[in-house]
Amino acid sequence: MKINCAFVGFGKSATRYHLPYVLQRRDTFQVKTIFDITRHPDIEKEEAYQGIRFTSDLNDILLDDSITLVTLCTPPQTHFDYAKLCLEHGKNVIVEKPFTRTLAEAQLLFSLAAEKGLTVTPYQNRRFDSCFLAVEKVISSGVLGNIVELESHFDYFRPDAPDAPADYTHGAFYGLGVHLVDQVVSLFGRPECVHYDIRSVRNKSNPDDTFELQLYYGDTKAIIKCSHLVMQPYPKFILHGEKGSFIKQNIDQQETCLKAGKLPGTSDFGQETEYGALKYLDAQGEALTERVDAGNGDYGRVYDAVYATLCQGAPPYVSVADVMTTMEILHRAFEQPTPALVRLS
Repeated sequence: MKINCAFVGFGKSATRYHLPYVLQRRDTFQVKTIFDITRHPDIEKEEAYQGIRFTSDLNDILLDDSITLVTLCTPPQTHFDYAKLCLEHGKNVIVEKPFTRTLAEAQLLFSLAAEKGLTVTPYQNRRFDSCFLAVEKVISSGVLGNIVELESHFDYFRPDAPDAPADYTHGAFYGLGVHLVDQVVSLFGRPECVHYDIRSVRNKSNPDDTFELQLYYGDTKAIIKCSHLVMQPYPKFILHGEKGSFIKQNIDQQETCLKAGKLPGTSDFGQETEYGALKYLDAQGEALTERVDAGNGDYGRVYDAVYATLCQGAPPYVSVADVMTTMEILHRAFEQPTPALVRLS
């Protein structure tokens, strides 16, 4: 079975992070229509997009009964309205991050999808980063025993910050923190409480560019951090357990390849540049050192998972509970000044 799908939005999100993967999956997906308010004829003519209908009339998607899945690659403030409209017209929906602006909007979309027997899901592609898959592999192996602390970074060195005033949904926490929070939630579930430190450091006129969260799970703590003023990077992941530690220095290489024009399917696409270092005590108390290879990442696995849900009855790859927990953590960050400690209900 092949899914006829469509895209709303034809900017960097669609052309870099979605279409290169979907177009590699022609046995399961057929991209039929792409809508954008502003047309881009020069890009539309590229060989990769031949056979796709481009339009500036959203009804060409909404009223086409053969299209059963729509991916939204539009600005955050439009996600809820577009997703609701697509669901009302009988379409399953994938929504770029952040899923919605508020917790109430997320709940309404899930309720509407359930009412109509449809699926709406966020695009949490970072669940398929090679670096995160390595962390998952180590935790699931059990060799570290009980996990004490996980630290995750998403850092840059971009000291210049021209004026770009906007609301909080355009800041680093909603834009990048949504990935880091989702990764933690996928590993440990719903935290008991969250400590927030969210700031605008480079330009006070702009939304936040720096954040640190500490998420508490009994004796386990997860720390997520982002800064645009880190010239010498931290390890991407640091993981400590009662029996040892795991360090993963480098981030997944898919984005680097995509920015350089390399596409999925080429021999060295997303090739790992460094394997994580694992050191732990075995059952005899002997210290062992191993490298951890979880394979290359693949953002296309989001679409594989959605296909399995729509065509094979598999549960959504991101559960509704996980989405709602992540959205609550995002939403509650801005209910009070930070730093702040918030206990989740």
